[in-house]
Amino acid sequence: MAKALKTKSKASPSTPQPPRIAIAIMAAGKGTRLKSKHPKVLHEIGGKPILAHVIATAKQIVPAQDIFAIIGHEAERVREAVAGTGVNFVLQAEQRGTGHALMVAREALSGNGNRTRYDQVIVLSGDAPLITAETIKKLSAFHTLQKAAMTLLSADLDNPYGYGRVIRKRARGGAEVQAIVEEKSATPQQKKIREINSGFYVFAAPALYEHIDRLSTKNAHGEYYLTDMAEIFQRVRQKVVVMKTSDAGEVLGTNTRAEMMVLDARLRMAKCRALLEEGVTIYYPHTCVIDSDVEVGADTVIEPFVQLLGKTKIGADCRIRSYSVIGNSTLADRVIIKPGTIMEASRVDAGAVLGPYTHMRPGSEIGEGAHLGNFVETKKIKMGKGSKANHLTYLGDAEIGEAVNIGAGTITCNYDGVTKHKTVIEDRAFIGSDSTLVAPIKIGRDSYVAAASCITEDVPEDALALGRARQSVKEGWARARRDAQKDQHR
Repeated sequence: MAKALKTKSKASPSTPQPPRIAIAIMAAGKGTRLKSKHPKVLHEIGGKPILAHVIATAKQIVPAQDIFAIIGHEAERVREAVAGTGVNFVLQAEQRGTGHALMVAREALSGNGNRTRYDQVIVLSGDAPLITAETIKKLSAFHTLQKAAMTLLSADLDNPYGYGRVIRKRARGGAEVQAIVEEKSATPQQKKIREINSGFYVFAAPALYEHIDRLSTKNAHGEYYLTDMAEIFQRVRQKVVVMKTSDAGEVLGTNTRAEMMVLDARLRMAKCRALLEEGVTIYYPHTCVIDSDVEVGADTVIEPFVQLLGKTKIGADCRIRSYSVIGNSTLADRVIIKPGTIMEASRVDAGAVLGPYTHMRPGSEIGEGAHLGNFVETKKIKMGKGSKANHLTYLGDAEIGEAVNIGAGTITCNYDGVTKHKTVIEDRAFIGSDSTLVAPIKIGRDSYVAAASCITEDVPEDALALGRARQSVKEGWARARRDAQKDQHR
């Protein structure tokens, strides 16, 4: 009987586990060159705080629970502004440099007791909002591949003045760093180097916190500089390497108002390009202000000088005409916004037409196919399908049914000096021009309100309501007045 052959299965090599990564965002600085009373990282570009952009990038790499914003100047304001992102906060009460920031974050980043210990600490700058998740992921992977203690991100700048220069160990393949030389300490030859230190780093967490206490304040500003870790690691024969980004623009910071506006323009143009690639038509993109979080559907047309702000969402096949400003609002498909329309925290259903010069204040909800026209103002209303208010009208705290016609000059009087009151206009009601509806009031379905009426009581269904003085005509009155004026001047 033949024996069954036994084959030895080769043990597959264990798959390397991805590093446990923490991201530290430097957000404690004041930003004195901005000449502002507000924290530097809370200044807005692209429609939201600078720090919010950096956090959004970090959240593409690790969960919010592994992100630590190191805050200091106006700490509570910064914390409140981005609390909704879910990130952690580390207080650097006394700002003594970038190295000091990671010192105060030691417990959070290196682990304590049963807390997770991270393998890598990625350091991002809270005032450099253009950095991409793709670049940071590459930097982390490069750090792992190089088995480095410290990896820094560099860039080539046409004008590197003011930045620290990266001196490489060319004899060892080019990736290893020999020194980081600051502008003030650089020799004339070193100042010709265009490769600069961007201020973005990856550290091996255990090595960082084993040696971070070697940082010294023996410098002109009396601060702990994170760049000095390169020299410290080299003294203990730990590897320091550099990776260069192909896009130097993404490492730029915002030290001045002028730099801030350059980055804002770059962000907004990138947003326009992304929308164009998604099938949106934008005429003269450089004239439009479109915030980073705005969403626009395919085949929508955006004319020059439009502003789309906040978390606005616009459907497909819409047209947004010039000089309209839409903030934190939602538009369904096939909506037409005529010139000069202003909209804030409102919603518009499919096929509606608004403007020109309509002003929709917060809480306005406009139904399918409805029309709001010239100089119509709304606030906290619900307007049903196919209803119209085409001219010179104020509608506040109102519930308007379907197929309602509201004539020019109509006003809902919703405020009595103390309390806001509601107006209800039911389906197919017809409100004549120059009507005044004194809330609280209800206009029944299929009813009519005569023009120039002041309505103070409910109107039942199918009724006609008139609320105006009876007209009287005094024949010859004007002639008599003129004659009397002539007699006075004789």
